[in-house]
Amino acid sequence: MERDGYIFDIEYSVIQQKGALHVYRDGVLMDEVTFRFTGKKLNEQQIESLIDHYIEQHNG
Repeated sequence: MERDGYIFDIEYSVIQQKGALHVYRDGVLMDEVTFRFTGKKLNEQQIESLIDHYIEQHNG
């Protein structure tokens, strides 16, 4: 997923109920944002919220 010059790559484990957003800019890994979730799949709104929050923090 690409937004505001960042590329967000999502990695997660349903068994462990953990995930991570890997944040890239210009092909370089800039950050890793870890998160927890419940259920059998990711909540897309949670991912959107994490991305929005990341962009607000780094482009403000």
